[in-house]
Amino acid sequence: MSKYLNSLSVDCVIFGFDEHEVKILLIERAAEPSKGMWALPGGFVEPEEDLDHAANRILEELTGLSNIFMEQVMTFGEVDRYPLGRVISVAYYALLKTEDYKLKASSLASDARWHSLSKAPKLVFDHDKILLTGLEKLKRRVRYQPIGFELLPKKFTLTQLQKLYEAILGITLDKRNFRKKMLSMDLIIRLDETETNVAHRAARYFKFDKNKYKALQSRGFIFEV
Repeated sequence: MSKYLNSLSVDCVIFGFDEHEVKILLIERAAEPSKGMWALPGGFVEPEEDLDHAANRILEELTGLSNIFMEQVMTFGEVDRYPLGRVISVAYYALLKTEDYKLKASSLASDARWHSLSKAPKLVFDHDKILLTGLEKLKRRVRYQPIGFELLPKKFTLTQLQKLYEAILGITLDKRNFRKKMLSMDLIIRLDETETNVAHRAARYFKFDKNKYKALQSRGFIFEV
């Protein structure tokens, strides 16, 4: 009987953005099964460990990332999802600025690397399904909560903001309408700074006002893109 029979695991869907495209954090498996293939960071939950702690521990062990706020996405429990026995996985997801974190693969992973979401390799087991589920949740939430700002630098241009939403949603947004809507919500602060060392006309920088959003939210404000 496999030692993995009826085990519980967690898998982490970690999204990043580098001003041009959405990325997904993947590890290269250093052991069988599927050694050498790319996978979402994940592993088994210890008997006395709660799920949130396990997700953070495993992510740090595999990639070097720590103190990451993650939320549960969904539980995956197909009988044959893992080749060595019955394993139920609870998926988590998070949003990170890629430049804020330095990756470091552990001995359990041959490599840890950001991959373009649009060009991600084939993943092991049912990780493609888990990734897609996490992406669908991200698409829903980014329309109704200002979580997209978590992927941007502290100061950003309206072009950067639009590119972020287009990359996540996979659509092209009308420039005029998008900017009008964002500015009308009064959640971004216009800064007295512009881009430097650019060939085109320098764009103005903005920043997201978290305190203003919290105040508006308490009065029933609904964020919608």
